[in-house]
Amino acid sequence: MVPASPRRHVDRLRQLLGSLSGLRSSALDLEAEQAAAIAAAVPENRASARNLLHYLALRHVDLRNLQLELAELGLSSLGRAESHVLSNLEAVCDVLAQLSGDAPAGDRFPAAVSLREAQRLLERHTAALLGPAPEHREVRILVTLPSEAATDASLARRLLAEGANAVRINGAHDGPAAWESMARHVRDAAETSGIPCRILFDLPGPKLRTGVVEPGPQVVRWKPRRDATGTVTAPARICLRSGDPDPLTEAGADAVLRVSPWFLSRLAPDARITLRDLRGKKREITVTHCELDRVFGACDETTYVGPGTELKACCGSERAVEALGPLPALEQEVPVRAGDRVLLHGRELSRLPMFNDRGEAISPAEIACTIPSVVAALHSGERVLFDDGKVGAVVEHPAPEGAWLRITHTPGPLGKIGASKGINLPDSKIPIRGLQPEDLAALDFAAARADIVGLSFVKSPEDVDSLREELSRRGANGVAIVLKIETQEAFAQLPRLLLAALRSYPVGIMIARGDLAVECGFERLAEVQEEILWLCQAAHVPAIWATQVLESLAKTGLPSRAEITDAAMGERAECVMLNKGPHAAEAVRALSDILTRMRQHQDKKTPMLRRLRVTESLFAHGADR
Repeated sequence: MVPASPRRHVDRLRQLLGSLSGLRSSALDLEAEQAAAIAAAVPENRASARNLLHYLALRHVDLRNLQLELAELGLSSLGRAESHVLSNLEAVCDVLAQLSGDAPAGDRFPAAVSLREAQRLLERHTAALLGPAPEHREVRILVTLPSEAATDASLARRLLAEGANAVRINGAHDGPAAWESMARHVRDAAETSGIPCRILFDLPGPKLRTGVVEPGPQVVRWKPRRDATGTVTAPARICLRSGDPDPLTEAGADAVLRVSPWFLSRLAPDARITLRDLRGKKREITVTHCELDRVFGACDETTYVGPGTELKACCGSERAVEALGPLPALEQEVPVRAGDRVLLHGRELSRLPMFNDRGEAISPAEIACTIPSVVAALHSGERVLFDDGKVGAVVEHPAPEGAWLRITHTPGPLGKIGASKGINLPDSKIPIRGLQPEDLAALDFAAARADIVGLSFVKSPEDVDSLREELSRRGANGVAIVLKIETQEAFAQLPRLLLAALRSYPVGIMIARGDLAVECGFERLAEVQEEILWLCQAAHVPAIWATQVLESLAKTGLPSRAEITDAAMGERAECVMLNKGPHAAEAVRALSDILTRMRQHQDKKTPMLRRLRVTESLFAHGADR
């Protein structure tokens, strides 16, 4: 029996009890209002749907003052109640009732999820989605496969050996043949190694990107490598070919020129090819070695060539002359500065601004958008962000020819917008809903070959319902669903999206932090990802911590200090995703080590108070007296 509190505290204890009882009533009221949403959830998720609604009711009010008062009494301050809201409220109410001398309410809700039951639910749901947990850690590792995974079967074996538990195939890249090969290599690696591995296939989603930039002149340039004094340290390597391009063979060339088989046949090692480049400079290429349909040569000077440039070959007594034919046009980018006025439109080409002899702009830059209907839906004052937010603009006013924008910021004095760069519209209602034709075509593959389908650019419960119906139509009801939260609109709709997702089993949420940072603002990303983690825990839905995790390590082989800390923070999710890179296997190994170590210190957002080694010296030698 808890001793009675002094009279001056009893009234305050009863006020706290009243506040908590009110929160409990609000949670039950919301559950009653949303009875249809709970009934729509599959049986495995109904307790989770109830708890999610209880959590939403709890967080509908500001609890900070109440939390402080509870903490002063040494009671639960509700800060870790996400997964078991009602049972936590009832437990605190019971203690307050005893402290105030009142009898406990006695009307406990029979279906309240306990803390241990919540842990078991989340573990069960995670295993159903992502497979069994590895022996040494509970957080799974998901790795995005590069295009090379379609031809290099050893890559999947290396990833699994280092600790990958699932792989991601990005439906926005490659194609069905490559996807099929990737999936086969992963299945073979899992079967051979005995390591389970799930395949997540990301649907392409709408590709809201910049269009093709008008082509530049047909110019090929090469230049040698030089040291700080300007001395040539390595000549430029030129490939002359007559057959079709071969990216692997020509990967090391600084320039590729197409010539006739007749001209190639006149060349031999040490032959000299002279030319006068587009600037009138005399240049010479020395042939280094010859192959069946290509010849490689070296040049010690910077050179510009174009259609019509004459190549004159001299090999012993042999002489041959050939003019270059059409060459690939230079890829251009649209230059912009803060304050510039540009036109965003739905036509085919982006165009560079035009200037007069005095350097004054006489026509503005034009940026093409791959989805014309989006441009027509823009309104004055709405933000338009290009290339992951590197270039920002605001809509000045819509017009029949498109939407006139004013550039607000660039990454430096001059920004550049190239082709196929992402466009984000965080303030706009984009008129794109549901699965696109490209998604439906890719879904045929996913339904037959993948374990999980990632729904890109999800925005409404109807999008979730549509995916579930399409999977059912393909006889793939057992394929899991992951909702990618990558827009501000999806974040705002997350409670409704979760309730819609709970109609399927298993389901998960991917926190696409790259797009979210652009949409919500980098300064808000930390709080946004926290809120998503809270809601996922309340719904007992596995969360995938994604975007730029150990990116420097995966790309360069060396991590930054900041990304090590970021990777450790991913331990609060059920899965951490790595992007592709030449050092992806090393990144998997490092991430597995980080997550294993962090598991001893942190469980979700609860510190695990294991014995600290730093106390050993004190207890070994005694405290100073």
